Amino acid sequence: MDLRIFTEPQQGATYDTLLTVAKATEDLGFDAFFRSDHYLRMGDVDGLPGPTDAWITLAGLARETSRIRLGTLMTAATFRLPGVLAIQVAQVDQMSGGRVELGLGAGWFEDEHKAYGIPFPQEKFGRLEEQLEIVTGLWSTKLGETFDFHGTYYDLTGSPALPKPAQDRVPVLIGGHGATRTPRLAARYADEFNMPFASVEDSERQFGRVRAAAEQAGRGADALTYSNALVVCVGRDDREVARRAAAIGREVDELKANGLAGSPAEVVDKIGRYAAIGSRRLYLQMLDLHDLDHLELISSEVQTQLR
Repeated sequence: MDLRIFTEPQQGATYDTLLTVAKATEDLGFDAFFRSDHYLRMGDVDGLPGPTDAWITLAGLARETSRIRLGTLMTAATFRLPGVLAIQVAQVDQMSGGRVELGLGAGWFEDEHKAYGIPFPQEKFGRLEEQLEIVTGLWSTKLGETFDFHGTYYDLTGSPALPKPAQDRVPVLIGGHGATRTPRLAARYADEFNMPFASVEDSERQFGRVRAAAEQAGRGADALTYSNALVVCVGRDDREVARRAAAIGREVDELKANGLAGSPAEVVDKIGRYAAIGSRRLYLQMLDLHDLDHLELISSEVQTQLR
């Protein structure tokens, strides 16, 4: 089971804070550092000092880390034109020496679009599908050839399809709870399917839909990696768990029900339940980015039991 660190910088984080967490992620043996792609805080936080851009952040981290994978859960298709996104991701992949992964979603948070003057189209899923076809098509176009696409929402003519990523194929992540269109899209484009903030039972059902869609598409169910994203709150004893839960404004019982919370033994046991349904990768949502002792505890007393 791979453990990856997943951050929500829109809740309040500087680049320097993210760099500190990314370096700790690398030093403590975790597999990857991922971040959300949002421009507006959520809930009862001030969000200071304000948002950081996902791909600018990852570009910086690409030059200041050496091993960990870097990516987004999930880049909003509404934020960027697909040709521009393909260039950005390819460049960061080059900057990192081939360590980038692209999580791409339709976009959903209307208030942040209004706050920063970003159009929020009614038909988002169709745009996402065209973006996936364009981005992957640009990257896979052979050198010296051009790429054309004429869709409902985007039109590209005679693109040189440059630059190319460092990797032969940048892994693409698709996720979500949708019962029909999401599995179909994952089966066509994804290297990994991610189920965010869901129970073991709901994850198993959704994984089953994706596996069936992959087989119907002729790929084979095991062509994709299956993963989960879950909030994490681990403590050596009940008092430490309660302190960490309070620091992120959550209740311990709720975190235990809906995330990975409790003692290292409790968390390892719950991770085993996700592993049993085919999840091979967990994105640990870290909401207190200043609590590096939390990362160290997970590394020393949870991650070591999963190898």
